[in-house]
Order: sequence, then structure tokens, then C-alpha cells
Amino acid sequence: MAAAKLEELKKVDVRTVDVSTLEDIGKIRIDRTLPKEERLLAFAREVKNPFCFICNGMVVKTSYSDTGESLENVLAKLCVEMAEV
Repeated sequence: MAAAKLEELKKVDVRTVDVSTLEDIGKIRIDRTLPKEERLLAFAREVKNPFCFICNGMVVKTSYSDTGESLENVLAKLCVEMAEV
């Protein structure tokens, strides 16, 4: 996917997006035996917009950072922080 196309996909506004154009990630099936890079490419092909999609009936908008930390670790830290409150 070209960088210009990715930038366009990032700009989708969840308040105005045509929901019928979004993919439901619950219906996407990726071969887990593929190498990581190929799984990521397969997901990007299937979801069409990796920044905005449907999950459990809700429109979800995501953003990504290049910190090197996994989503699993970030969520675990969030849970610990929430438990301390």
C-alpha cells in the first residue's frame, strides 16, 4: 500500500465514515502459520483500512506508534495503572 494511500486512510473520521465501507475484523481469518510480515500484509489486505474498522459492532479508529513496545505490554501496564486507582 502506497504511503499516500495510508495517509488518506489515517484521516478517516469515525463520526462521518460510511460504515458500509468498513470491514468487520471478527470476520477476517489470517493463516497463523504464515511469518509475521506475511500475516501483517494479509491483515492489511483483508481489513482494507488498518486505521478504521468494525469490531463487535462498533466503529474503531486506531493509531500506531513506533515505540517497539507490544500492544499486549501497553494494555498490561494500563490494567496495572487502573488497578492502582
